[in-house]
Amino acid sequence: MTYNFDKIIDRQNSNALSVEGFREYLFGNYENLEFPLPDQDLIKMWVADMEFQTAPEIIESIKQRVEHGIFGYTLSSEESYFKSIVAWIETRHNYRYNYKHIVSSKGVIPALFYLIKQLCNQGEKALIMTPSYAFFKHAADANNVELVYTKLILDEGQFYMDFEDIKSKVRDETLNTLIFCNPHNPTGRLWTADELQKLGNICFQNGVTIISDEIHCDLVRDGAIFTPFQKIFPDSDQIVTCISASKTFNLAGMMFANTIIPNDILRKQWLSDHLPIQNPLSLAAYKAAYTSGGPWLEALTKYIDSNFEEVDDFIKKRLPKAKFIIPESTYLAWINIEAYFENRDVKDLTLLFAQKAGVILEGGNMFLDNADGYIRLNLACPKSRVIEGLERISSVLN
Repeated sequence: MTYNFDKIIDRQNSNALSVEGFREYLFGNYENLEFPLPDQDLIKMWVADMEFQTAPEIIESIKQRVEHGIFGYTLSSEESYFKSIVAWIETRHNYRYNYKHIVSSKGVIPALFYLIKQLCNQGEKALIMTPSYAFFKHAADANNVELVYTKLILDEGQFYMDFEDIKSKVRDETLNTLIFCNPHNPTGRLWTADELQKLGNICFQNGVTIISDEIHCDLVRDGAIFTPFQKIFPDSDQIVTCISASKTFNLAGMMFANTIIPNDILRKQWLSDHLPIQNPLSLAAYKAAYTSGGPWLEALTKYIDSNFEEVDDFIKKRLPKAKFIIPESTYLAWINIEAYFENRDVKDLTLLFAQKAGVILEGGNMFLDNADGYIRLNLACPKSRVIEGLERISSVLN
């Protein structure tokens, strides 16, 4: 089957955050905010969902469930569903989880909010690596947990963990949790098995539990290898893994995810606090994704890879002062453009490009720390949109 990722889909009047919620989400008090073009003509390259329809196999599964006509309380604890997740991960990432360790949630972020509350007592701290997805901080703040930052190191265009700094931070006895992103958002870094081994050893030697957000695990460049953190430490119960098909198959609006909890005490606490009830359409969609979504994902991977090549070529030819390498994972381009602002003090790149270029993107200020001069572009959109967005960005920088 062939899939048309070049198709432009009108998302107006669908309550899409990307096109109808960006003003309030990104700019807060936006009543008097003006852009150079009508909202429908702005290029949206910000929030991490796709401008593609999901796999037709998933749509068909949802249709069949709709035709059933009854949408009562629906259990998400079905054994065959959890086994479909295990089979998917084993096939794609060569590791087999115990399906009895999997629980469902309303999303990775709701799971994170809950896990931080359970793992961190009053006065305890959590560690994150910056730049960072901002909701890691929101989850900590909501639970009155102090966050400690360790900065990723940039070396010849690639990002690396600062293991010496991490060692010094986790020696603090009040720091008991690492909120980790594997693969990393926003840099797209795909951590190696050796890096995960070293990080895990440091954490476990200091009594630190790891929450590993692996929501982008299926979105890797063609030929790249993703390593589940638990695969490195198969016997450890100090790793909690958060996964979802939401990024992989553009299903974020289904508000569904899974958490893998090998620790018996923590898992029993989760099950006592969460009813195994989910939206029946979400359950149908995710089961179809894990059982039938492979061919669509393979086609998507090739298309996004070509979008990254387009961006790389454009930057080399038209924005030579920018710093960019094609990331190993995600559909997010992390681009350093600080050289174009040497004589200008621009704190909010999100607002700048919205008002000057008609492009909605996310500036480095949205990623907590260690991100000055960066922009993040969502490339999960038709190539024509990518090219138009780059042209507009270039017109501002040049």
